[in-house]
Formats: sequence, structure tokens, C-alpha cells
Amino acid sequence: MALLEELSGCKLLHSFKKSAHRIFRLNNIAKVLSFLEERNVKLVSIDAVDIADGNSSIILGLIWNIILFFQIKELTGNIRSQFPSSSSLSSIPTSSDSDTSFSSTPSEERQSAAITMRENSKAIKKLLQWIQRRTRKYGVAVQDFGKSWTSGLAFLAVIKSIDSSLVDMRKALLRTPRENLEDAFRIAHYSLGIPQLLEPEGKNRSFTFLIHELDAGYR
Repeated sequence: MALLEELSGCKLLHSFKKSAHRIFRLNNIAKVLSFLEERNVKLVSIDAVDIADGNSSIILGLIWNIILFFQIKELTGNIRSQFPSSSSLSSIPTSSDSDTSFSSTPSEERQSAAITMRENSKAIKKLLQWIQRRTRKYGVAVQDFGKSWTSGLAFLAVIKSIDSSLVDMRKALLRTPRENLEDAFRIAHYSLGIPQLLEPEGKNRSFTFLIHELDAGYR
């Protein structure tokens, strides 16, 4: 709630209920998720129970979606229109009135889903363009969030764009993809303070790494 209040300018903390009881913690988390969901922040397979249980994968996924919305979509100018300054959690329905206050037709739901997909696509495109600007000057072409990252050169180029003294791209060209990935994760951990959450052979390595790099880079 504190994070979203800072990012959105909306009032959320006034509805926070401090308690050691699980039911109140779940209720606090559910309010946050409802706040995001009603404003078309993508929440797939994210629920209050997993967050209350400390499921790190789910929590990282939620953080990624918040970053995607607030730090990348900000470039598209779509945030303030969805988060007017007068907004607060008081506008979110409770469990007792949600069925009557926020019922929507199938056509409205499809329209909302289509808008969300277009905005997500635009945001991802902006992210890719940001990465391309960071890596192009080092001769690394990043075309997507898949195969473009497997050699490790893209990771190293992003790191070098933050601190040029940390990476020697000429040496990287002579190493294997695994050696480059190991070097990138090591440098990120020890020089930039980004914890290594994945192994070089792990899947979706680019997205998890970029969550942390974006935070450091934008600051």
C-alpha cells in the first residue's frame, strides 16, 4: 500500500488494518490487488494467499507488473489518467457489495481486456526500445526478449551502459554464452548489488534480471 500510494498519488494506507491474524493480512493484500486490477494492471495467477504465504515467485511477478505499469507505461503518458489524485481504496468494493457495484457485461470485459493487451504491448515495446538504446552502441542487437539474450552479450551490454568500467566487450566476444552469462550475473551481484536469482541455464532469465536492472537504471 505504501509503495502504490507513493507511485500513484492515491490514498491507500488509511484502510490498512494492522493485525497478526491471517484474515486481516489477506484482506489488506486483497485490497491492493483490487486497486491494481480495477485500473487494468495485469494480475495473472496472483492472489492474496500466495503473497501472504511468502511465495517469492508470485511476489516477484507482482513487482514486475508494477514496474511494467508505473516505470514503463509512464513513457506512454497513460498513468495519471488511470490514477486521478482523488482516487483511494474507498472506491474499491468490499466483498459484500462487489457483486452489485461492479458487475460488467461480457462485452465490457472483452473491451477492457483488449485495452489492457494493447497497453501491455505498447509498454513492452517501449522497454525493448530502451534496451536497444542501451546496447546498440556496443554492437549488440536486441530484437526480442528471447534468443537475443542467450549469448549473454545483451546482459553485459546493459551493465556496461550503466558503468562502462565493469565490462570488456572485446573479451566477451571470445567467450562462450555460458561464460558471458555467469560473468554478467556475477558483475550484477557484486558491483551493482543485484542478487543472482537465476542460473545461466535457467529459463526467462532476461525478465527477472531486468526487473532489478530497471530499478537501478531508472534511479
